[in-house]
Amino acid sequence: GFVLSVLVFGQLLQGVPKKRLGNIFPEREWGYDKIRGEYSAAAAATFFATFGYFYISVLAMLPTLFQVLGCAAAVVFAVWVVFGTPVSMPGGPRTHPIDRHPHWDKKDFVFEQGWFNAVASESHELTLKELPNGEPLTGEPFGRQTWHFDQKKTTSGGKDTITHDCSVNPNTSDKIFRAQRIAQWKARGGKVPEEKWVPKDAKDCARKGIAFYQMLQCDDGHWAGDYGGPHFLMPGMIVVWYVTGKDEDFLPASKRRAMRHYLTVHQQADGGWGTHIESPSTMFGTTLCYVALRLLGVSGDDPRSVKAQKFIKAQKGALYTASWAKFYLCLLGVMHWDGHCSIPAEFWMLPDWFPFHPGRLWCHCRMVYLPMSYLYGKRFVYADAEKDPVTLALRKELYCEEYDGIDWDATRHWVAPMDNYSPKPWTMRYAQDLLAYWERYGGGLLRMVRHWGMDYCIDYMAAEDLQTNFICIGPVNKVLNMLCAWDHGGRKNDNPKFQRHLLRIPDYLWVAEDGMKMQGYNGSQCWDTSFAVQAAVEGGLAEEFPQMTRMAYEYFERTQILSTEVSKKSPAYAYEDEESRRKYYRHVSEGGWPFSTSAHGWPISDCTSEGLKGVLLLRELNAIKNWGKSPKISDQRLFNACNVLLTLQNFDGGFATYENNRGYGWYEALNPSEVFGDIMIDYSYVECTTASLTGLTTFHKLFPKHRTEEIKSAISRARNFLKSIQRKDGSWYGSWACCFTYAAWFGVEGLLLCGEPTTSPNIRACVEFLKKHQKPNGGWGEDFRSCFDKSYAKEGMKAYGDSQGAGIVPTAWALLAIAAAKNEKDRECVEKGVKYLISRQLPSGDWPQEGISGVFNRSCGITYTAYRNVFPIWALGRYSNKYLPAVGGKGV
Repeated sequence: GFVLSVLVFGQLLQGVPKKRLGNIFPEREWGYDKIRGEYSAAAAATFFATFGYFYISVLAMLPTLFQVLGCAAAVVFAVWVVFGTPVSMPGGPRTHPIDRHPHWDKKDFVFEQGWFNAVASESHELTLKELPNGEPLTGEPFGRQTWHFDQKKTTSGGKDTITHDCSVNPNTSDKIFRAQRIAQWKARGGKVPEEKWVPKDAKDCARKGIAFYQMLQCDDGHWAGDYGGPHFLMPGMIVVWYVTGKDEDFLPASKRRAMRHYLTVHQQADGGWGTHIESPSTMFGTTLCYVALRLLGVSGDDPRSVKAQKFIKAQKGALYTASWAKFYLCLLGVMHWDGHCSIPAEFWMLPDWFPFHPGRLWCHCRMVYLPMSYLYGKRFVYADAEKDPVTLALRKELYCEEYDGIDWDATRHWVAPMDNYSPKPWTMRYAQDLLAYWERYGGGLLRMVRHWGMDYCIDYMAAEDLQTNFICIGPVNKVLNMLCAWDHGGRKNDNPKFQRHLLRIPDYLWVAEDGMKMQGYNGSQCWDTSFAVQAAVEGGLAEEFPQMTRMAYEYFERTQILSTEVSKKSPAYAYEDEESRRKYYRHVSEGGWPFSTSAHGWPISDCTSEGLKGVLLLRELNAIKNWGKSPKISDQRLFNACNVLLTLQNFDGGFATYENNRGYGWYEALNPSEVFGDIMIDYSYVECTTASLTGLTTFHKLFPKHRTEEIKSAISRARNFLKSIQRKDGSWYGSWACCFTYAAWFGVEGLLLCGEPTTSPNIRACVEFLKKHQKPNGGWGEDFRSCFDKSYAKEGMKAYGDSQGAGIVPTAWALLAIAAAKNEKDRECVEKGVKYLISRQLPSGDWPQEGISGVFNRSCGITYTAYRNVFPIWALGRYSNKYLPAVGGKGV
């Protein structure tokens, strides 16, 4: 009966419409809903009844002792389900914290002149001019930011030289982009904050900060910035460039020079590269960066190469690099596919309701292993690998053994300890060993089902390309989708799909003082802009900068996904129907806001909410109300955004990123990636939950009659979730930035939005946690080690902050949390922090760039250069406009 009920609800009733019942079981179908990864309430009740009957029937046939044990086991299981650790609890601290530090030789590297940034329509025009292949650039141009080279132009905004020294700080200050924006601001007659302007109080300090930051706003209304950091992204693109014929249109000489410069600048004293810019050297980072350097034309006996070879061989060679690096080595033909674990495309042919199906994975994980499974199934190898002098040389340079004598199958699980952040559990090792037998003995059956699976992969990738206007969800699947399109199109560079991919390569590239890098996304435009707007509004300063707010409002209007005339004419809009979304596992997109651009096409819960809140706050300003040319955003578009948010709430009451959690916590036992943690499912996060609440509560105040009960229920469930993942010490773990100060801001604000009083034990516990970590100078500090170790960084931000380990951005986050609690007894703590931020502001109105702020997948840092401006402004504004009126007194 249980098996039959699974087949009926999972297969026969999947996709059968049903009236929505409510928030506890928000199903839209009678059976399995593959978009939410849930069964309906009727299905769940049937499963419980049939399995319960089966279980009791089996117990009835057993001796009394076994009946008692069976009942006890059922009770224990029920207690664990109800009261056990939530699946979204990140855990920690780690038992083996990171114990190495990066080190660079002291040297100022000089970068060449000639690079300039273009955005929006100008960006489209320049790309089509540089690559006139006859293919279109579809989707909204707003938010697009690309870099172009002209030897006649001055890169640095008038300065003679551009230098960078990683031994001082591997993080760049975005000097090139910022100098160009300020030069353009001045050319238009814009007013520059005077250095003699000494802020008279915290609000005036925030005012000067906005006066500076408005100069950096792009012509289409967004704020651009460096979103680099990871070192493993650009090498993957370079490998794909190389194996597809080293097309000059793909990577022209100017870009190759800039990429060589970047790799040279970030090579550490030991010869290696980290997984990201602040990481100590790893085999993952070093293997990929060294291969990229060689493919870009650096010889094997160059001093840079010699140092890298020494590091790699000191770690027993590339046989011990991480699996993602091994994948690229296999594509290049410098590692045999037998040395890589199976990535079976046939898994896509399993029924959608199957407990482990790729469609249930977190979308970034799913969309990376999608092209990987196709390329693995093809056993793709660079056609000239056996005669290319570079690949033949790499076969010697990467290994301690003779290449032809390596027992590749024996090396599949080998990984250096420095790469092994998430050691493969025995479950995954055994599963991969079983798949190895399947690869060896599957025969005709394997070939048949794999062929079906690979056909589906190609179809799915083609849909992803069109849904994202060939940008793709991220840089890894971008270049792998591109390679798959090239291979499936007959390995011809004039293949239209390959050519359309070429047009979108510039979307991922960024230029700063350290050269050209590949970003972790096609930018963080909408995310950064929404925070900038909220900071100005909350500080009561937005009306003082009407042009800035109007430009931001227009940007939000043009960036709402599949909501403008231009976006609805793109091929992506055709995939928004129910059937297409169901076929390709896509959550509803229309009405959401992205992390980056509308053309990217993937809405995210927190980005949708922050975008929605930004619009709602701005349209209440006189600067927008009295603007005769204000773009119209209909109420229905706002209702669509609310719908996206409500549908993204998980069963546990929290909010995930792009989709609902479709899988189970035990999926992490099958995590194939050693270098990342918790990547298998779309967990609920404190950040996404609170961000979603900010949009929903702001929306509810303005539209109190729209889906009232659903919104109230969502808020109530979110409150319980936030409390459930708070640590015993009062903190929350931050999954998307460094780390506990960031999460504290979201955790405290989220509970307040849910109606929790400022005297709540949960809020006071978090505030006391923060106060305990305040430095003597009033600041707070953390670096990526907090995220990596899941424990507050012992030295704070000492590496790239100040001498006491404090930093600007963590201080601002901590202040946003404590000031939101509005308690008089925190005043001394708050005002010390406010004074710290004021003291660190530069005469220009800017703040200095310190350590890396962002993080993803627990272990990898990523850059947000906008944070050093936005969050001090926001914290100072909140203190002046919200905290002081609540507690009274004159203030700082």
